[in-house]
Amino acid sequence: MTYQVLARKWRPQSFSSLVGQESIVTALRNALTEGRVAQAYLFSGIRGVGKTTAARVLAKALNCERGPAADPCNECGSCLDITRGSDMDVIEVDAATYSKVEQVRELTESLKYGPARHRYKVVVLDEIHRLSRQAFDALLKIVEEPPPHLVFIFATTEIDAVPATILSRCQEFHFRRVPSPLLAAHLRAICQAEAITASDTALRLIARAGEGSVRDSVALLDQLATFGSGTIADEDAIRLLGGLDTALFQTLLEAVLRGDGPAVWTCVRRIEEEGWDPRHVYGQFLSFCRDALHLGLGGDPEQIDLPSEEAHALAVTARAAGYENLLRLLHQLLASEQVVRRSDTGVLALEIAWLRAAELPKLTRVEELLSGAAPAALAAPRAEKAPAPPPPRPPAPAAAAAPASPTPPPAPAPPAPPPAPRAARTEPAGDPIQAFLEAVSLRKPPFAALLSEAEIAVVDGALRIEVAAEDPMLESRLQHSTYRQVVDEAVTSVWGPGFTWRTARGAARKKVEAVIETPAAERGRVVENPQVQAVLDIFGGKVETVEEHGSSREDQP
Repeated sequence: MTYQVLARKWRPQSFSSLVGQESIVTALRNALTEGRVAQAYLFSGIRGVGKTTAARVLAKALNCERGPAADPCNECGSCLDITRGSDMDVIEVDAATYSKVEQVRELTESLKYGPARHRYKVVVLDEIHRLSRQAFDALLKIVEEPPPHLVFIFATTEIDAVPATILSRCQEFHFRRVPSPLLAAHLRAICQAEAITASDTALRLIARAGEGSVRDSVALLDQLATFGSGTIADEDAIRLLGGLDTALFQTLLEAVLRGDGPAVWTCVRRIEEEGWDPRHVYGQFLSFCRDALHLGLGGDPEQIDLPSEEAHALAVTARAAGYENLLRLLHQLLASEQVVRRSDTGVLALEIAWLRAAELPKLTRVEELLSGAAPAALAAPRAEKAPAPPPPRPPAPAAAAAPASPTPPPAPAPPAPPPAPRAARTEPAGDPIQAFLEAVSLRKPPFAALLSEAEIAVVDGALRIEVAAEDPMLESRLQHSTYRQVVDEAVTSVWGPGFTWRTARGAARKKVEAVIETPAAERGRVVENPQVQAVLDIFGGKVETVEEHGSSREDQP
């Protein structure tokens, strides 16, 4: 007898045999029991989760000689013909090879006629997203208003490619990925019926490799059973499923967690020498780190899809590393996953991603910086560079003379006086105001002459420059940024940095005809006076006469 692969042999023939689709089974059974059969159904989901199988079971349930029933009997002629694919009233069409508009028009014309021998004519259109736009338009009318004897069942793995006009005319059912525990239980039932020996770990690995697809998982089980002559060893499952030596992943994870770049490079070199696909390796290491994260949270090693000894070794590493560090590592690796997947130099991208992850242990956490504590990474170098304490001084040699009476211990030295408090600011020697004017004069002599006419004094720890009301020139200079900078520099040179200054408006003077108190007879002394010289320099003038007036600076307020 010809061998039949397990995926076909164990294909469900009733709703009760569908794995992991309980909600869809309940909805279809209720529709059959209550007679609420829709004109069109749309089954969507990934490959191998039961879309086409459910369509065939629904066709059998509609046309069963004992139905319509919640489950077909699989014994009558109608059920057997549909199972064999030889029933004229159940038409299965692959849209990938039946996508032209002319073919769809021929199909719709043939569907106007009633069924040959059953209640319903059922059209199962698989991979409907492969139809062209014109083919969808040709199919639209009959899907919207089909004859009462016609039922459409569409199946697709890319529901986004199906036009909304078709979606709105169908009852949609989304087939989910089958969870790994359900898949493992299903595989265990097949192993018991087929006399296949496999451990729970091997079955979990197969279910995980199937990625939620029942058909893929059963096909992998068939392949491994053939390889082991009916026995599936854990090591064979790891190797044949494309898995790597988990000891390599264990070594790599430990190297990354302790920031050992050379050890990471050694692992990358082995992967390159073995010729493994870097994208596949990176994805499997992500899964390995995810298992470590779950173990770091306190998960049970027996629930991890690894051999028992390796699962317990991973648990020790994960709990020593801590949940937060593993979470940061996974976040870093996941951010580089697309780069590795799309890179033309996959090994290089893999190496860079892992070396960057190995830098995480060397970083300082933000919480440590905010707390003000010295980071460990910075404290260690300081400790290494700290000078060694001087060696203790050797004791003085004992005197050779005969022992004398013990000498009293020396009196303790008096404590050193406490350091004198540092003065906040040292006043400059001499006249600070005159030193200030000289400092301004070094920078801008005319401006120093104007300042010399103002009342300047240190008041309340700041330099106060009082500008007379009738002196607009000095006031305008003090408002200009250039001259203010000159004052800033002069103040700093005399009183030091941090000393401030301010301006104030003074009262008007009573009489300002005479600005210098000098007798008329002393013309020479007047001309030599520095203040007079400054005024002459500003205005470019000269002294013609010297007159004595009745008011002086002493008369000013």
